[in-house]
Amino acid sequence: MLSLAATLALAAPQAAELPRMPPIERAPQITYLDRNGAVIGVRGGRFAPPVDVARLPRHVPAAFVAIEDRRFYEHDGFDPRGIARAIVTGLSEGRATQGASTITQQLARNLFLTQERTLERKATELVYAIELERTYTKSQILGLYLSRVYFGAGAYGLEAAAQRYFNKPAAKLTIREAAILAGILKSPTGYNPVDEPERSAERTKLVLAAMVETGAISAAQRDKALAQKPRVYKTAANASSQYFVDWADAEVRRMVPKLTRDLIVETTLDQTLASAAGEAAKATVSRYKAQSADQAALVALDGAGRVRAMIGGVDYRAAPYNRAVSARRQAGSAWKPFVYLTALEQGRTPATEVIDEPVTIAGWSPSNYEAGAYLGPITLETALAKSVNTVAARLADEVGRPQVALTARRIGIASTVNTDPAMALGTTLVSPLEMTQAYAAFANGGGRVQAYGVERIRSGATVIYQKRTPTPVPAIGNPALSELNQMLRTVMIAGTGARARVAGYDLAGKTGTTSDYKDAWFCGYTGGFASCAWMGRDDARPMGRISGATAPAEMWRSFMVTALKRVPVQAIPYGPPAPVPAPPVEVAAQSPAASDGSPPSQPPTD
Repeated sequence: MLSLAATLALAAPQAAELPRMPPIERAPQITYLDRNGAVIGVRGGRFAPPVDVARLPRHVPAAFVAIEDRRFYEHDGFDPRGIARAIVTGLSEGRATQGASTITQQLARNLFLTQERTLERKATELVYAIELERTYTKSQILGLYLSRVYFGAGAYGLEAAAQRYFNKPAAKLTIREAAILAGILKSPTGYNPVDEPERSAERTKLVLAAMVETGAISAAQRDKALAQKPRVYKTAANASSQYFVDWADAEVRRMVPKLTRDLIVETTLDQTLASAAGEAAKATVSRYKAQSADQAALVALDGAGRVRAMIGGVDYRAAPYNRAVSARRQAGSAWKPFVYLTALEQGRTPATEVIDEPVTIAGWSPSNYEAGAYLGPITLETALAKSVNTVAARLADEVGRPQVALTARRIGIASTVNTDPAMALGTTLVSPLEMTQAYAAFANGGGRVQAYGVERIRSGATVIYQKRTPTPVPAIGNPALSELNQMLRTVMIAGTGARARVAGYDLAGKTGTTSDYKDAWFCGYTGGFASCAWMGRDDARPMGRISGATAPAEMWRSFMVTALKRVPVQAIPYGPPAPVPAPPVEVAAQSPAASDGSPPSQPPTD
């Protein structure tokens, strides 16, 4: 008891010399919600607003009080009994074995102090704890505490932990789940339920026992909780949404450059679709790992340009670089619809006959996927379905490559378009996002859209920004649009896109593979919904014969099986009766690959 007396004696004189308790500081946060109101990410400050304990089930705060500070509601900031008990135990065992800090002391340390273990720091902590008790109610102190403690896996605060481990708000935690989280605090790494499930289970039993001892729950409730097996998410359920959140966050920071208060951002994303896209990307890359598959991206837009899913890679924590937005890769034959659309707008039809034969344009001779194999006389519809390179190259030369560039820009391609002979086969560098924008025009009846992700920004009940309902800009008319849609349906029925087909739905799309298998694509759509899947390597090295007709088509189909159950089922719309004039366009004289005077890029393979 002498040690306890000495500690308190030291605290008394220090109290007169120490400055008053500093103000509690907290950097504002931006919380992002998906289109259904689910939390998909938080950016900004580390700590959330104080937890409103009154809105939690009684067993949730009780779990933390029972295991961390069971006399919390009785003491005035520090617990002399607890300090004495810790000292006696330490003396008997010859070392410090038992903590004596109350929840209020822990909060004082987290708010104002460091973790150094000195008598002076402990004395200051006691003074601040007493001041906290004099300034705030017990519920406020507990709410502040629960908003700041660390639960491992990057989760600070109770709400973040509930979302991270159980994919639910803290208000819906069960007794067992609350006990698991309370047990983590002693060691966020040692009792993490993902990495240390057995140790976590043992610790959870101790928490439940403490809850029974304190009267928070009955023995029967404890037994029922122990019989349950809650689902613990190995990775955060919203992990696949983080590429999108980063993209949306950049836009929000432009709209609200100075963050002075907490914001809520309601977005266009569907977290279920984002998860489906993430799972499809990860599974497909894993399946094709032996063929040097490395990365994947997928974007899905509705007919108005709302981003419903955006995956910029297979593992955000390992590689947060957003390939869906920032990567520029050759599109391969996924570019060919722009060539055929230009030809259809100039009066050709799907039944127009062409000849698949060797061709040379400005000294460049493209080859087909199967080198040396030519089909002879075929229709334009067959040429697109079979992804015949010679026909596409000659067709672009005939209709005018600058005109193809105008078409691409008119319907959604934002990058500079090259006009060398190989451009017909997709040598322009584009992102998955802008390719999806362009295909969305096929899906919505011919209107150009601008992809966006932010619907509303608010602070509390105050609306700071509200997106106006966008109206697609007419960009493609008939008969060209309906003819192209029919040709792209054939791609999936009797052409290179067969693996992407989902029975019972009106689908259309196009495969794409670049030279040496460096990039592989599948872009497709149904009525009012378009998505593009890309696979490749960050180092731009070739993959092992992965074409758009294989892995990307499979990835796209895997995603769309889920998406088609969540989007309004509709046929691909017929579109408007007439085309509109094209806006001006920036056109490069030659492709990026040819800018140093070297020959044009080798043709894509499908």
